[in-house]
Amino acid sequence: MKVKRIHLKSFKRFTDLEITGIPDTAKLVVVVGPNGSGKSSLFDAFISWHRQKAGWGRDSDEAYYRKGEESTFSWSDSAVVETHEGLPPVKSSLYVRTAYRNDPDFNIGSINRLASPIEELRVARSIQNDQVVSQNYQRLIYETVSGVYNLQNNTKTVEELRNELIGGIRKSMMNVFGDLILNDISDPLGNGTFNFEKGTVSSYNYKNLSGGEKAAFDLLLDMHMKEKFYADSIWCIDELETHLHTRVQGALMKEMYALIPEKSQLWITTHSLGVMRAAQALSIEAPGTVAIIDFDGVEPDEPRQLVPSSIGRIAWEKMLSIAIDDLSSRIVPSIIVVCEGSTIGNRRKNFDAEIYNRILGPSAAEIVFVSGGSSNQVATAGASVRSALDDIASGARVISLCDRDDKSQQEVQDFEKNGNLVLGERNLECHLFADDVLTKLSESVGHSDKVSDVLQIKADALAASVARGNQPDDLKSAAGQIFTNLRQSLGLVRAGNSTDAFMRDTLAPLITPGMPTHTAMKTAILDRL
Repeated sequence: MKVKRIHLKSFKRFTDLEITGIPDTAKLVVVVGPNGSGKSSLFDAFISWHRQKAGWGRDSDEAYYRKGEESTFSWSDSAVVETHEGLPPVKSSLYVRTAYRNDPDFNIGSINRLASPIEELRVARSIQNDQVVSQNYQRLIYETVSGVYNLQNNTKTVEELRNELIGGIRKSMMNVFGDLILNDISDPLGNGTFNFEKGTVSSYNYKNLSGGEKAAFDLLLDMHMKEKFYADSIWCIDELETHLHTRVQGALMKEMYALIPEKSQLWITTHSLGVMRAAQALSIEAPGTVAIIDFDGVEPDEPRQLVPSSIGRIAWEKMLSIAIDDLSSRIVPSIIVVCEGSTIGNRRKNFDAEIYNRILGPSAAEIVFVSGGSSNQVATAGASVRSALDDIASGARVISLCDRDDKSQQEVQDFEKNGNLVLGERNLECHLFADDVLTKLSESVGHSDKVSDVLQIKADALAASVARGNQPDDLKSAAGQIFTNLRQSLGLVRAGNSTDAFMRDTLAPLITPGMPTHTAMKTAILDRL
């Protein structure tokens, strides 16, 4: 069941809107646009069409769907949906979650066998409150009991049976949050709930989760419980990002994309940059599987035909504009410096950018440092950022900054000819482990008497690094040994579990205005901007 065309006539806020050209390869359809552009009305159209064609019966409140009292309205053609299969819809052809998903807590008074979800019209309008966590808890409990009495499970342990039921949900939560793990479903005859492992707590009650964690768990749990019922369906999630942080939004969408049954199609409405960024990544990984329907600028009172937008550079810039809207002039800094460092993973993620922002940020609020990859990638990344910002913040200046490393003078000139910068030192560690910084570290922990010892630790580590084949000024290669020996010599406590954490959280805050190192960094970077 994959949508080919949708036509709305005098429906909700639209006079005559046709969406066509959706390919049969589209596994994900993202409907983007600002608030009030009609995204949720589209889902009401799906619901109205499904009610009439699948035997539920139409809604009696015509005023809710009619564009206006003066408009001509006909139930038969107010909302028309055509699928690539050309088959009439059945009750299992549509799955809808509204934007009003909230289930802060639940109580179970009895265990009952719930009817198949396709036999009930659970959501009749996109404005309805949508609570399903307690129902899904009961479904899991019933399936657990049924599994115990299934003779085919005689050789399985209770743990194996439980893992079969909740293992998929547990994996999905780990994929989205990493450190939030579904442990078990507790006894329904006691205080029935879901228990999670979070940090050092091994039995974290569902009701104690944050709003965002509950929102993501709700969607994932429901998807796992309903996928066998809606294996050939149109899945609609209105405002997937509700209550969620930007980074979690993208991870959740990718997980739902992975879970959607092969013969189904996932529709989501959004004005979230995190969701749109994830959609772009998916379109690159699996070309042809993502379609973007852009509602921005659609005049509802005029006939309009929409086709899926390209998700290339131009469409991406437009989506970025939709997400930021008129805030761009206020939240985009005057200068963006793209420096070395990864934006993914855990090790050294955004490391250089955080260091620069901590040291130089207080002296230049209009400048922000962001990560752009390796030394060879920062120039390209800077150009991409500059291009993406042209439509929404044309006044912002984008500069690329890289370490000196072993670059020749000609390489430095080539890199800087377009206004980019090369750090004067070999790498950022040369500033972090400068003599005045190490001296201040010794004084800050009450060991002014050990300054000479500390500087000798640095010299010895550099000598050992040279012996391994590194250059005499390569503080990055010597950093690990310096950290280890400093911790022992100065008796450092809570200075960081790793060398990177030590540099970021202990050394960087020591570099303040007036110090030679701060002056050197300001001269090399800020003054040249």
